[in-house]
Parts: sequence; structure tokens; C-alpha cells
Amino acid sequence: MKHVLVVGGGSIGERHVRCFLQTGRAKVSLCEVRDEIRERLASSYDLQAVYDNLDIGMGFSFDAAVICTPANLHISMALQLAKRGIHVLIEKPLSVSLSGIDELIAVRESDSVVVGVAYTFRHHPAMRALKQAIDSGEFGKPLQVVGVSGQHFPFYRPAYRETYYAQHQTGGGAIQDALTHMINAAEWLVGPITRLVADAEHCALADVTVEDTAHILSRHDLVLGSFSLNQHQMPQETHITVVCEHGTLRTDMVSSQFQVSREPGNPWETVSSFELERDDLFVAQAAAFLDAVDEQTEPACGLEDGIQTLKTNLAALRSVALKQWVNVIDD
Repeated sequence: MKHVLVVGGGSIGERHVRCFLQTGRAKVSLCEVRDEIRERLASSYDLQAVYDNLDIGMGFSFDAAVICTPANLHISMALQLAKRGIHVLIEKPLSVSLSGIDELIAVRESDSVVVGVAYTFRHHPAMRALKQAIDSGEFGKPLQVVGVSGQHFPFYRPAYRETYYAQHQTGGGAIQDALTHMINAAEWLVGPITRLVADAEHCALADVTVEDTAHILSRHDLVLGSFSLNQHQMPQETHITVVCEHGTLRTDMVSSQFQVSREPGNPWETVSSFELERDDLFVAQAAAFLDAVDEQTEPACGLEDGIQTLKTNLAALRSVALKQWVNVIDD
């Protein structure tokens, strides 16, 4: 059993509390500054301890921590924990700037701590089937990747106005909050984005000014990419398509299906279909992170991959402001 400290008790922090407990492999404590939330979670879950201050919590012994605070606090908290030899899983996005990143890399190396970033698409069985199919070489080289996603954000996250989402400085907006999942998955599937051009706008969400609709054209070296996302359409959909030399592959995240088209004019063939509950990806992520801690191996999304996606997020925001192509990886 590992003793895990969850830092931040908002909706995502509560989910990590619940899902690490569901692994049956962790004892969980909570650090949360807001009295009402801290007391509610303490009464709802079998927590070892609760703290209202991270400095106080640091006086106790933990094997690992999950950082679920606004993104501008992620790196400073990760450094504080990692310097004490505590393994850290950091919620996405990794940060809102590159400040402190080099120091975190150095601390990870000197203190031999595992640092992961919580991009759950890498734990979706249909996405893993897509990754395995690409890596097998059966379909030849990837040529193009296309991601399309949309949902009615106020329905799924009615408190969005009062959370980190309302400001870019805390990790908000469609690019850093939602599109980043597709970007991270695409970079995992076909390689890092080298340059991009982005367009984004606030179109519909009430009481915020950050973008709720975004489009990105990307280059993953020789692979072309495009990504489209909005947070106000009625149906929920997310699918990623990879066009390869000898076939086209698709993962539908909502229906949890991996599909293939092998011949011109043929319809999609459903290769794999999965039944998933809402917490399943987070339980899988928690278990995989505990495995990485036990075995001292790279987590599903390691620090370097998280940094690459952070650079892509920042490049997309910069491209929107400049209205031009931006390099993510310098030539």
C-alpha cells in the first residue's frame, strides 16, 4: 500500500481521491485550503488525514502526491514535493509557462522521483489499440492525424465560471483545458508537433471571455494534423483519425470503439469495442502510476511528453494572438 496525498479537492481532486482508493493499493490523504470542501470530502471518503496547508502536510510521510490545483501552481508544488523524494502525478496542463521546468527535471534526476502528467486518453483501451496498430507497422507510415471534439460544457461542468477555467493564467480556456487532451494523444500517436497555426474565439459560454472554440493546423514533422474543438455543441463527441499508407484508423472516445478501414470505399470496421464507466480511465491511470512508482519506470505520460504538450499549448495561444504559424520545436 502506498500513501498518496491529493493536493486540491475540487472536482478533479475528488475524482483522484476516489479512484486511487478504488485501486485497493493506496491509502489517501487530502490537502485542501477551503474548509467546506475539505470537511465534505473527509466525511465522504476513507481518508487517512486532511490538511488545510501543504506545508503542514509535508511534515508527514507520503510515497506519492497528485497535484490538482490550478495549473499556475503545479510546478512550484511539484518541486516542493519532489525535493522530499515524493513521486508526483501532475494534472494537465503541466503548467501555464516554462518557468521552473528545468529545475523540476534536475530534481527528478537527482532525487530519482517519478513525475507523470495526467493525460487520461493514454489509458483509454480504444486509444491504446490505435497506438498498437500504428506501432505494428501493418498499415504503413502515418500521413495525417485529425481530431474532432465537442460537448456542452455547462451541462458537464456547470461550475466552470468559478473555477480555473475562467482564466488563461490558471490553465483555463478551451486550448489548455480540453483541446490539450487531443494534442497530447496525437503527439503520442504520430510524434511531436513541430509547428502550428491556431484560430480560437469565445463564441458562446456565458460569463467568461476565454476561448470556447478552437482550431489548429499542425505539422508533426512530415505528418499533417488538424484539430477542431468546441465546448457548446449539443452532442458529445471525440474521435481521432489517423490516415496511414495502407489503411485508416479511428478511435471514437464516446462509443469506446477502435475502427479500421482497409480498402477504398469500404465502411468502418469495428475491431474493438469497450464498456467503460466514467471513472475507469482514472482508476487505470492511478494503477499505472502506482506501477511506475513500484518499478521506477516511466509513467504513461512522462515529464518530457508533458513538457512537449505544454509547449504546444503555449504555441497555440501565441499563434492565436499573432495570427500566424509558430514553431513549437525549433528547426
